Parts: sequence; structure tokens; C-alpha cells
Amino acid sequence: MARRPVVRPVEEDEAPDGPPCPKCGTPNLPGRRFCRRCAAPLHPEEKAAPLPWWRTVWPFHRRVRVRSGRALRRILLVLAVVGLLFVGYLFLPAGRVLFEDVRDKLGGTAEISPSGVTASGAAPGHPAGAAIDGLTNKYWGAPSLGSSLTCTFATPFRLVGVVLYTGASKEPEEFRREPRPIRAEMIVTTADGTRHKKQLTLNDKPGEQTVRTGISDVTSVQLVLLEAAGRTEGRPIALGEVEFFKRT
Repeated sequence: MARRPVVRPVEEDEAPDGPPCPKCGTPNLPGRRFCRRCAAPLHPEEKAAPLPWWRTVWPFHRRVRVRSGRALRRILLVLAVVGLLFVGYLFLPAGRVLFEDVRDKLGGTAEISPSGVTASGAAPGHPAGAAIDGLTNKYWGAPSLGSSLTCTFATPFRLVGVVLYTGASKEPEEFRREPRPIRAEMIVTTADGTRHKKQLTLNDKPGEQTVRTGISDVTSVQLVLLEAAGRTEGRPIALGEVEFFKRT
């Protein structure tokens, strides 16, 4: 016959002296990870600190942690600053001029040809059209000081700069043979009728001379000759070529 099992007395568990459960308050033995009563974690993970604001915007975008109010406030602050700059660009002339000037320096340029050209006067054989034909060995012959050359454009554009070639040629001997302008006034007219005047002091030597402008919505440009070098009686003042450049 099989032996009958013997029931032995079992000692009672000692009262746990570990930290109480943060959820139900039941004490637990040291080293336990979960409560012996409700199975809640005894050592919950600490909440991570909010992300810095720059980690919440592109290209450093990451999901904003829950209840990250600081990051939200900083994003709203950045948007407010951008909005103020945009309003300043629209309503403050100085801000708009600065913005357009930066675009001129960062962008490219391309030559634009006038749709028409007229002159207050021209010497025989040297018409106004010779100043915009792309050739420096042909020139517009102004009969006297005070004569003007006007170039018009079919579509308003951003005039970044003007390149001038004074004299009858780029060759030094031919250049000195004819009178050439050394001082002029440039009058730029925009689509709304505004006129921008600029005094030009030109070098008395062959080759191109660049004049930076930076004027938007230009419809016409007029050059008025004020002073000339090598001037002699009966010989016209030679302006070899005028080129206009727009922003691309």
C-alpha cells in the first residue's frame, strides 16, 4: 500500500518591507518589478524632457512629445517674428528695397533689348539705333550737350544694371579721335510714372562701364549728355553702345 502524504506546517510569509505600490499602496518585497496585488509597475519610467523648439521645425522635425507646451510656445514665437518681417516687407519701403537688393545679388541677370529708341537729335550717319545694335564700332552721334537718348520697353521689368560704351570705338586711337561723354544724367521711368534720376560720372577710356540701378517696373530709360571730353566744333559726341540687364 502506498504511504499516505504527511502534511507539514508551513511558516507564514514575513511582512514585505519594500516600497508600497504607487497605484494601490500594497507593500512589496524589495526587488519586485510589479505589484503582487494589482500588477502595476513599481518603478515607472520617468517622463522625458520636452524637445527644444528647433527640433520641432523642418529640417530637424520630430514628433513633439506629449504636453510639450514650451516647444509650442517657441514655434508660435518664431511664426510671429516671420509674420512681422513679412508685414515690414509689404509696408516699409526700406525693408522692401533691402529685400530686392539681396535678390539682385543672389539672382542671375540677362540682357534685355529695348522695343524702341529715340533721340532728341542725331548727326548724319549716326542714328539713335546705333547705340543699341550690339556693335561698339557704330555710335549714336549727339549733335550737342543736352541731347538725350530714350529707350522704351514693351514690358515692365526689374532693371539691375546698365552697361555703357562711350566713344566711337574700343580702339584707343579711334576712341580719342571723337568727342565722348564723361558726365550724364540717367532718368528711369517706372510703370506708375515715377522718375528716378541718377548722375553718372564716366571714365574717359575705352571699354564697358557698369552702372548699378536696382529699380523695379521699369518702362523707359533716358540718358542726357551733360559734359564731354575732346569736344571740337562741328563733331558729334559719340556714345557707342548702351546695354540693359534684368534680373532672372
